[in-house]
Amino acid sequence: MQDNHSTGHTNHTDYSHNHPTGHTDHTDHSHNHPNAKAVSDRLARAIGHLEYVKRMVDRGEDCSQVLIQLAAVRSAINNAGKVLLSDHINHCMVEAVEHKDYQKIQELNEAIQKFVK
Repeated sequence: MQDNHSTGHTNHTDYSHNHPTGHTDHTDHSHNHPNAKAVSDRLARAIGHLEYVKRMVDRGEDCSQVLIQLAAVRSAINNAGKVLLSDHINHCMVEAVEHKDYQKIQELNEAIQKFVK
């Protein structure tokens, strides 16, 4: 895995990652989802869009326009999350149900609660 920038975030198209708390997710199976590239591409576009919005703020552009663009960034991130969630349900949750892994199902429920906040 390759370090993207000085904040320590890494590029993970396989969705396997370490959380700031030190908790590592999904070490028990592969995470090569069919839409990994689509999610990564959507996030890259959202990052670029957010950088543009930051420049708008730095230039002192109209607050209403900044808010509209922030809403577009938020929507792009939510849409990436929806694609990831669908992949997770269709891939990981099917496997979790087959193996009666109720912990993984509970983890998904918790993740959904945080995602839809």
